[in-house]
Amino acid sequence: MKRLIAGLVMTVGMAGLAHAAGNADAGKSKTAVCAACHGADGNSASPTFPKLAGQNEQYLLKQLHDIKSGKRKVLPMTGILDNLSEQDLEDVAAYFSSQTTTIGQADPKQVAIAQPLYRGGDLATGVPACSACHGPRGLGNNPAAFPRLSGQHPEYVALQLKNFRSGERDNDPAMMMRQIAAKLTDAQIEALSNYVSGLH
Repeated sequence: MKRLIAGLVMTVGMAGLAHAAGNADAGKSKTAVCAACHGADGNSASPTFPKLAGQNEQYLLKQLHDIKSGKRKVLPMTGILDNLSEQDLEDVAAYFSSQTTTIGQADPKQVAIAQPLYRGGDLATGVPACSACHGPRGLGNNPAAFPRLSGQHPEYVALQLKNFRSGERDNDPAMMMRQIAAKLTDAQIEALSNYVSGLH
């Protein structure tokens, strides 16, 4: 599993070197419709909608492409991106990635369960350390288009992990998240989701 992750990080990382040329200033004026769900600065007030503020630009751009093409189905975003050009998408991603993420507060009881799993994985079940791709502080990996988890709503993270586990969400490179999430229990998902919301 470590070789798989290392190989994927290298492959995706190299592909990410030809990164987007988004303009954050131009992107601000293109995000008015986004603000209704995600907040003007990308810090959504509702745990149903992900925080986009401070998210890695390459990850945001990939998700925008996947949602626009229908590869990732997000019902509230149906049709919203249809009239946006490639430059528009790059600008929107650049704007939200330039904003500051608000950090939540992790439950100390959940930290005791999640921290060893996040930092070291679970050898018994073959779950790799989350930090291998998402970093020790949850900042992700922009060249590899791995998302920032730090500060994200725990409800949103839990839903995405469960969707990966069930296969409902399937836009992860090389099925990486689907394979990992399939080995996580509900209790581990709850603990990890809570933990990353306060990770900084």
